[in-house]
Amino acid sequence: MEKVLVSSCLLGNKVRYNASCLSISDTDLQWLQSNMKLVTLCPEVSAGLPTPRAPAEIIAGQGLDVLNGSARVIEKDGTDVTVPFIRGAQNALTLCQQQQIKYAVLAQGSPSCGSAKIYDGTFSGVKVDGSGVTAALLTSNGVRVFSQHTIARLRDLLQTHG
Repeated sequence: MEKVLVSSCLLGNKVRYNASCLSISDTDLQWLQSNMKLVTLCPEVSAGLPTPRAPAEIIAGQGLDVLNGSARVIEKDGTDVTVPFIRGAQNALTLCQQQQIKYAVLAQGSPSCGSAKIYDGTFSGVKVDGSGVTAALLTSNGVRVFSQHTIARLRDLLQTHG
C-alpha cells in the first residue's frame, strides 16, 4: 500500500501553534485510510518547537527563500524560528526518503506546510500565493504535496497512474 505523509494536525492532534488541530473532510479521510498508509508528522514539533507557541510567518518571501537563506521565519513576538523550521522540513524529507513516501497531505496556510497559500508576513491574516518551508523542500525533492483541500487531486492522480 502506498504511503502518504500527513500533517499531524490534520488528524486531530493538537500540535498547531495555538494547541488546536485542523481536519480533513470525512469522505477524504475515509478514502485516505482505506487506500493509503498514513505516516504522520508535525515538522515544527519534530524540530523541538513547543505547543502552544507564538504564531510564525515567513518574512520577505516564501519557503524556498527560507531554504536558500534570503527569508526568515519570525514569530509574532519577533523571535527568529528559521532554524527549527528548516530542521522540521529536513525531518519531513528524511522520513519521506527513509519510507519511500512520494505524496504528502499538508496543512494549507502554514509557514511549514502550506502548499499554495501562506500568510504574507505581516501578521494581518492576509494570505498570498506561496509555499511553506516543508512543502517547498519536499516538492523540490520530488514529493508531490497536496493540502487538506486538494485530496481529490491526489485520488485522481493515483487512480489515473496507480
